[in-house]
Amino acid sequence: MTLSMLRIVLFTKDMPGMMAFYRDVLGLRVAKDEKGWKEFDANGCVIALHNGTSSPGRRSPKIGFWAKDIGAARQELIGRGAKMSKLMAGGGLVRCEGKDPDGNPFSISDRR
Repeated sequence: MTLSMLRIVLFTKDMPGMMAFYRDVLGLRVAKDEKGWKEFDANGCVIALHNGTSSPGRRSPKIGFWAKDIGAARQELIGRGAKMSKLMAGGGLVRCEGKDPDGNPFSISDRR
């Protein structure tokens, strides 16, 4: 199994302001513009904005990893001692969630 850093997800209640900041202030190219979900190309990594509020441990930034086979990646991580959620499918992707030892969230999905 090979994991690749793919995206950082930031939750925001101010989508227009955050979009303007990342696009206009930082000059990042908009790669995806969907309702409630925006992605910016950050030279090989994606900064994604998701509608919602940020609160530590619940809606804090999330590290997003990509894997071709989410089920196999999930099983391998569980075998290494990670606590992972069940597989979730919807919106055109398959994913599962986990937390690092400090409680920081991460996800593995097949969304590119």
